[in-house]
Parts: sequence; structure tokens; C-alpha cells
Amino acid sequence: MAIYLVQHGLSLSKEEDPQRGLAQEGVEKVRLIADVAAAYSVKVETIFHSGKNRAEQTAQLMAAKLEPPGGVVAREGLAPMDDVASLAMELDPATNIMLVGHLPFMERLTSLLTTGSAAFRVFKFQNGGIVCLDRDAADEKWYIKWALMPKVG
Repeated sequence: MAIYLVQHGLSLSKEEDPQRGLAQEGVEKVRLIADVAAAYSVKVETIFHSGKNRAEQTAQLMAAKLEPPGGVVAREGLAPMDDVASLAMELDPATNIMLVGHLPFMERLTSLLTTGSAAFRVFKFQNGGIVCLDRDAADEKWYIKWALMPKVG
């Protein structure tokens, strides 16, 4: 069991779309990553997103492939500048949830969970990529279990 962190797919600029929906390239890359995750039998109970259009669209694309029984749900606390510490205290790898949000939040949350400090970037997210975190049963410390990114070079 694990938690899955996703930075929303590549979005349009405010000039192109004031609601900042996903660009076609963003849609394609999120679908690609969702296909790979489904092929690896990634199981997600619920997909939570920040409520922003680009995060909701990303969550819906992931859900189309991963079919979470709990569906797709907007939740507070996933905005770009929200406090990662309060959310970190709620996380339990047994819940098998996916969180779809933004930078710098996702990178800061990953850093806080794995190092105890949100100040040190331990992973550079990509739009539409998934970072899987798990917690070691013996010492209860979080670690990066795996990642799926649209670009490998």
C-alpha cells in the first residue's frame, strides 16, 4: 500500500485559458502515465485534487484508467502554497490514495515526508508524473518507492 502524488498535467497559460485547463500535450502525457500505471496494476482507493481546473482534469484522466472505487474528490489543503505539515500528519499509506496538486506543494510534501524538512527538494516533479511514497513498517519512515515520469531524459 502507498500514497501517490501527482503534479497536474501541463496546462494552458492564463492568456490562452483563464481557467488554466490542460493543454493537449498535458492531456496526452497524463493519459500515457495513467496507461502505464494501469498496466502495472496500480490500485488507488480515491483520487483527491486541489479543486483547480487543471488538477481536476488530471485527476479525471487518471481515474478513467485506474478506476478508484472512491472516485475523484476535491479537497482543501492541496493548493500550491498550502501548508504541507498539516496534510502530512493525515497521511496513511494503508489508505492507498492519490493526491493531484501543484508545485511547490508536491515537492515540499515529498521532502517533508522523506527528510523531515520541506526545505530540501529530494525529487523534481514533472507535469503529469506520479511519485509513489510508502512508509517502512519497521521504522515508520517514508521513502520514495517508485516514480513514473513523462520524460526520462
